[in-house]
Amino acid sequence: MKLGVLDYGGGNLRSVLNAFDAIDAHADLVTKPEDFASIDVLVFPGQGAFGDSIRILKETGLWEPLQAWLKAEKPYLGICLGYQLLFESSEESPGVEGLCVAKGQVKKFDPASGLKIPHMGWNVAQWEPAQAAVWSGLPNPTHIYFVHSYYPDVQDESLALCRTDYGVSFISGIAKKNLVAVQFHPEKSQEAGLTLLRNSLQVLKTQAQIE
Repeated sequence: MKLGVLDYGGGNLRSVLNAFDAIDAHADLVTKPEDFASIDVLVFPGQGAFGDSIRILKETGLWEPLQAWLKAEKPYLGICLGYQLLFESSEESPGVEGLCVAKGQVKKFDPASGLKIPHMGWNVAQWEPAQAAVWSGLPNPTHIYFVHSYYPDVQDESLALCRTDYGVSFISGIAKKNLVAVQFHPEKSQEAGLTLLRNSLQVLKTQAQIE
């Protein structure tokens, strides 16, 4: 399967590309609308503000093909921002509509909790047994690396891939037909992260073959 990593102008792309190279899954950058036609799996990683990222995607002509890709339920792997944009809106950017693939709003961690914001560093993901294929070979819970100030308040509990606690319990990843998306950074999570990437690609490949 040909992997394409969406280049929306944000950072951290090189570490994501290196992570795929480490698991022998070469990925090319998707920088223009016509690049979508040459890939089988779209990877949307990154860091950045909800509204600014959507504005950049629209300005570069990548927003509409991204919407079409998700509407057609083609294989998609979202990381951090690529997870948050799947939802309807975000407290970070009032009035800006997300991709609306899943119901829910992206909310900011409560400063009154006394916890440091952003949530940065290692934490655990308690994964759902029904999603064991994504976590194959890993303990439950699994330690992974986070960097974020906002988290999706997922309305459909059946989408849950895993859950994490940081002042509040939140769904730190979702999975559905041809889609896996996580709030944490597999590319920063050492061997556990590489295993997750490898498993996620295998799950997406298997689902695509079944169809």
